[in-house]
Amino acid sequence: MKKRILALALGLALLSASACGGAGDLMRDVQPEPGTAPDPAGSGDLRQHAADLSLELLRRSSSEGNAMVSPLSVLSALAMTANGAAGDTLAEMEAVLGAPVGELNAFLSAYISALPETEKCHLRSANSIWLRDTPGFSVNESFLQTNADYYGAGIYKAAFDSGTVREINAWVREKTEGMIDGIVDEIPAQALMYLINALAFDAEWEQIYSETDVTEGVFTAEDGSERDAEFMFSKEHAYLSDGEAQGFIKYYSGRDYAFAAILPPEGVPVREYLESLSGERLLALLSEPQSLTVHAFVPKFELDFTASLSGVLAQMGMPLAFDSALADFSALGSADGGGFYIGDVLHKTFISVDERGTRAGAVTAVVMEAKSMADPELVKTVRLDRPFLYMIIDTQTTLPAFIGIVEDIGG
Repeated sequence: MKKRILALALGLALLSASACGGAGDLMRDVQPEPGTAPDPAGSGDLRQHAADLSLELLRRSSSEGNAMVSPLSVLSALAMTANGAAGDTLAEMEAVLGAPVGELNAFLSAYISALPETEKCHLRSANSIWLRDTPGFSVNESFLQTNADYYGAGIYKAAFDSGTVREINAWVREKTEGMIDGIVDEIPAQALMYLINALAFDAEWEQIYSETDVTEGVFTAEDGSERDAEFMFSKEHAYLSDGEAQGFIKYYSGRDYAFAAILPPEGVPVREYLESLSGERLLALLSEPQSLTVHAFVPKFELDFTASLSGVLAQMGMPLAFDSALADFSALGSADGGGFYIGDVLHKTFISVDERGTRAGAVTAVVMEAKSMADPELVKTVRLDRPFLYMIIDTQTTLPAFIGIVEDIGG
């Protein structure tokens, strides 16, 4: 069976999505207009900022334990949201996202469009917007047109009742191929919009592990406790080293995507090493692997992670978007009694790594509320038997679609 990585980039709950049921599709009369997009691999400043953002999101999302975020999911969802922002709120969001929203739209559209797809490996993106069907609430056509042009977003008007909850969660299950069951438990009374970006990554290893490649071993957690673990052994030929940490790149089928692991120096906590990384340093490390044989030992693991990113994003430099009095989303539309602000940004991720490949999922939901080959002598061994940093990257840009920390594998 194929291994699949689902990045349910359940984007910013500022506008949720669903694709069926009783909701009316408002995109029937909004057709995407063709445009010219940049080469994402050549967009140096944005690429580096995206790498910086990846590290910062992981650093701030949790202070201990296992964690994983999908930067691509969060970035896509926030960019769609920024299309409705104005004034100082927009300026803050653009500073955090790394570019004017128009440039970001073009970059992300080009990035997603250029992602390779084969029978055994693909990364797909889907977007949709849900609107509460209520008097006094309208959405600007320009906002809908922009999200149609760059993100292909489906837009649906619904009652925002228990039936809408079921529809939204059904959309999530469909777009993540059942990896994530849902994102909404109930819809707050103040919620007027939900926006969802869903990413689905499905990939087999280039070389699937055989039964004899799996051995028993011990994983030592960050707190020093020991866990029995199964380690998968392979010989890789892309060695990573920054003079301190070491690691490797292991490719998925077709080599369009890869799993990258970085093991900090002995005695250095993984989060301390993470704090020392910059986007520039990370991209240099991933872009220039050494052609050395690596005896790689990867533990089989399965982890999930849930976090609210509203505080994280406010601390990163966009507090106005979450301020019920000061947020300016006037470019999005209007509602009786005032405008809009982001009530919360929820993020869920899942990853499973085993002999055949990788399954992973990510969801970001933002709730928008109303105001009121190598030399055989040169062999390296990297045994991931203690806390490590890992990523799933596309090999064209080396940007992480997922990035996480393993501090423990159970117990």
